[in-house]
Amino acid sequence: MASYGVNPRLAFTASERPEAQEALTRLVQMYGRVEEENAQVIVALGGDGFMLETLHRTLQTGKPIYGMNRGSVGFLMNDYNEDKLPERIGGAERAVIHPLAMTAVDRTRTNHRALAINEVSLLRQTRQTAKLQVSIDGKVRMEELVCDGALLCTPAGSTAYNLSAHGPIIPLNAQALALTPISAFRPRRWRGALLPHNSRVTFEVLEADKRPVSAVADNFEVRNVSEVHISEARDIALCMLFDAGRSLEERVLAEQFSA
Repeated sequence: MASYGVNPRLAFTASERPEAQEALTRLVQMYGRVEEENAQVIVALGGDGFMLETLHRTLQTGKPIYGMNRGSVGFLMNDYNEDKLPERIGGAERAVIHPLAMTAVDRTRTNHRALAINEVSLLRQTRQTAKLQVSIDGKVRMEELVCDGALLCTPAGSTAYNLSAHGPIIPLNAQALALTPISAFRPRRWRGALLPHNSRVTFEVLEADKRPVSAVADNFEVRNVSEVHISEARDIALCMLFDAGRSLEERVLAEQFSA
């Protein structure tokens, strides 16, 4: 449980959606604001996409983010309520997550590095299916995966694109990553794998000239990749705050029993 005193120093940030901007104006009038560098907590107003943007933007500061849903999707956000905000933040539960570090090598042999809080996805760029070779910790585990793509996700991201691709939901404390194919054609019945969180995953793009593939770390895209290396960045810890009884761990667990 967090503890920031009776009147925590709050910074507010909001997406461009009208409802988020309106909420920003009202909350600043009610509670005041400080600059982010002086804040104890950053309050993010928007949807899940904006939460990811805020986490990426502030990851060097280590400041906790308390999100309130003023967007279309709010799995990573708390319910919007203007009343007793300091009390809610003071009683909030922490969720600490470690992002994935991606190094994507394009066909010119240029390295592109990015972090992913949800997932790293490989996606075909044309009508041709992608052909990928998959290695774990330096050992080839699948010689050829013919598919629309594949992704590796964190537990926090397992309920996002991974779930839509029929991947497993991972409890936050499971210390595991999900490797999930996207529309696998061959082997047609392969559903993916659960990996230890410290695994090093490499995708090699086969026939890259004929079957171009892009790599996406959350919202950072690299096109025409030849290989992609992914591992968990244990040295980076991101903190999100959730209302008591509505922790991220509880949400991930409840999602497994939803219709």
